[in-house]
Amino acid sequence: MGIKNNDRKEIEEKLDLVINKLMNLGSETKDDAELAKKGEAVGFFKRDFGIKEWDWPQGVGLLGLLKIMKYQNNDNYKEFLYNWFKENISAGLPSRNINTTTPLLTLVELNECYKDPEFEKLCLDWADWLMNCLPRTKERGFQHVTSANGDRQGVRLNENEMWIDTIFMTVLFLNKMGQKYNRQDWIDESIHQVLMHIKYLYDNKSGLFYHGWTFNEMNNFGGIFWCRGNSWFTLGILDYIECFKGTMNAGVKEFILDTYKAQANALKKLQAKSGLWHTVLDDKSSYEEVSGSAAITAGILKGIRLGILDDSYLCVADKAVKAILKNIDEDGTVLNVSGGTGMGYDANHYKNILIAPMAYGQSLTILALAEALLHD
Repeated sequence: MGIKNNDRKEIEEKLDLVINKLMNLGSETKDDAELAKKGEAVGFFKRDFGIKEWDWPQGVGLLGLLKIMKYQNNDNYKEFLYNWFKENISAGLPSRNINTTTPLLTLVELNECYKDPEFEKLCLDWADWLMNCLPRTKERGFQHVTSANGDRQGVRLNENEMWIDTIFMTVLFLNKMGQKYNRQDWIDESIHQVLMHIKYLYDNKSGLFYHGWTFNEMNNFGGIFWCRGNSWFTLGILDYIECFKGTMNAGVKEFILDTYKAQANALKKLQAKSGLWHTVLDDKSSYEEVSGSAAITAGILKGIRLGILDDSYLCVADKAVKAILKNIDEDGTVLNVSGGTGMGYDANHYKNILIAPMAYGQSLTILALAEALLHD
């Protein structure tokens, strides 16, 4: 991206602040307790606060720390990650579902260093559970089973529903496990899930993804192009392809990359003047949101770095990084992050989601800034 020395210094300084904030993130504050009274309707989910819980907001952050160690070729966060997993396993894990699979994205790679039998068994058992126990939709899609709010052992089945989040939260892990253990059945299942989610969630007129699909009603719910939802594809799909190390079927690869490039082109056109994206991507009256914008930025930056996106995206990425930096407070808190967002039937559902510091706001910002530093 041609980052100037002054810009690089600011990115490095703010990245350190964001990481430190994530690693020391406590549970919800008194102010957050007030938000809790408003409940899920405005996006309050207890799991979204703090670093200690085993769920997707924390799992994304762990992956960010792992990626930074790989990018910078150091072990700065290795002990933190090891202890995080050991402490969580010792304390007892929550229910298995789409969301709680996310921390395993990091564990499967981290254990290449430790060769810990407990870690390996957990990853293998969980992959087997995904294949044989996770509820399926029609056409065998991964049903987007989620954690129950406030009940660690409970789940919400979301019967016959597919959500765009699943590709990042779960399918990436299954593919990593298939590649690591040479399990073609796991790899094939991951391909099936990616293609299923594109088939039912991608809109070829706009180039964007809907939040979800229900086989019960045979529709895309409210037909909303949600920012953070779209960002899970932008962020995760190149990681997914990269995991194949050149062995992916050429036709499948071309199909997936064409989808990624079409989405990136749509996102380029919808970027706000500030450099961020609106929480409802095609609705300028909806607020600009940082966590989804950060994930989109990371995915676009990686596309540029790999030569998949052309230089016209450099300006998009530069504007986005500058906007993200402006939304990092002095103590490293990432600002203007939307709360947990369940499936909505109209744009107002997304517009009314609360804005508050969240674990995943830190996490996705880490991924964006780390990717930015790779562009010299």
